[in-house]
This record gives sequence, structure tokens and C-alpha cells, in this order.
Amino acid sequence: MIRKNRLWIALCTIACVTTSGIGNPADNYPASVLDLTNWKLNIPLDENKDGKSDEIKQPQLATYVIDPWFHNNNNNTGVVFRAHCGGTTTSGSGFPRSELREMINNGKSGASWSSDAGAHTMEIEQAITHLPVVKPHIVAGQIHDANDDVIVFRLEGKKLFIDHNGADGAVLTKNYELGTRFKVKMEVSNGEVRSYYNDALVETYPVHFAGAYFKAGAYVQSNCEGRKKVAGESCDSFGEVVIYKVTVTHQ
Repeated sequence: MIRKNRLWIALCTIACVTTSGIGNPADNYPASVLDLTNWKLNIPLDENKDGKSDEIKQPQLATYVIDPWFHNNNNNTGVVFRAHCGGTTTSGSGFPRSELREMINNGKSGASWSSDAGAHTMEIEQAITHLPVVKPHIVAGQIHDANDDVIVFRLEGKKLFIDHNGADGAVLTKNYELGTRFKVKMEVSNGEVRSYYNDALVETYPVHFAGAYFKAGAYVQSNCEGRKKVAGESCDSFGEVVIYKVTVTHQ
């Protein structure tokens, strides 16, 4: 699939800061705000020309920043994740993303766990700050299993809600205002996912899955081209999420 993000890549050749960190003190790296030891990152660019979203792993991720896709906010209190609708996608998706994927062994191996063994928790403190124009949908946190997403936190316009792989779950708010900071948490054990919004339990979802891992960031649900093309959506249209804190625990 041919991607219409050449302009973005050309601009990044001039303006983007990557792993060299030239002119940037260490405290400007996203890894200074979030513990990225056991994560990898996908961005909506294909700078290595392999036809899919670029993937940044440890140890490169520890000093990686690329504006506007993955960088600290102005006061170094949060990390900005941005994906545009003309961005390159991962091989299994029709939508672009700037998103973290859970890893283990200091980022060397992909996480893979089961809802029926142990206890697994992800908590995110975040704000959704921008949505695509024509189809204003974004996923800002999710559990994925070996085959597909299991459960996600999703915003569609002003409706912030939980999605069970295409089926609506609990509505968190019908009137979300962009930029509003909030907390979400997913707890998984004994064949169920318990979801929390601003520390309140909002849903218990019985589900069995394996090969699982957490994801967090900006996963837009619109595209200006390809098999997921949304008529009228500009390739420059984008979604953006700021993450202030993300923690994962396994027991």
C-alpha cells in the first residue's frame, strides 16, 4: 500500500529530533517522564522503507524523541503521542498509531500473559487533546491478545467508553472535553477484566484470552486512504494523547 506521508517524512528530515538528541538535555526525553524499560514504540512513519510503521525498541527508546509524534510536553510533565491519518500503519492494522506495546526482559521480548493465570494491571493517567476531523475516533489504551484487541478505552467525539472488540461496554462519560486529564485502570485476573475510571470501578467483563499484552498511546481510528479510507478525511488530520503516567504490574 502506498502511503501519502512523504511530506511528513521530508519535514522530519529537516525538523525532527531523533535518537541523537542534539540540542536536547536528557530531561527532555520521554523516558525521563515515563518508565519505558519494558515497552516498545510504533510511530506513524516508514523511514526505513520497509512498508510498515517504524518500531523503536530498547535501548534506542531510552533516548528517543521525534517531534511531533513522540515528545515531552512543554513542562516535561507528560509525553505527547500523535498519529496522523496519512501515517504508515503496522502490518496488521488499517489505522496509524503512535503507541507503546508492553515488553519484558528490559524490552528484549514481547509480553505474553493470560487472563486465567496471575494478576495483571495497567494504570494510565492521560488526556486526549486532539481528534481527526471527519471520523473523530481514537483508542488511548488497550489489552491485545495473540490475535486481536480484547478491550480498549476509546473516544468517539465526546463519548469516552470501553469497547469489547467492537461491542460497546461501559460509557465513562458522554461529554468528554479535549484536554481533560483522567485516569483509567485495567485489572485482569480469574478470567475477567475490571475497568476503572478516575478510581471508580465501572465494569467487570468476563473474558478468557492468552498471549496478551498492554498498549498505550494514540491509535487513531481514521485513515485518508487504503482499505480503511474515510471519505473526506485529510491525510494531515491527526489524533493526539498526552500520557502523564503509565504503570504495569504483574503478580
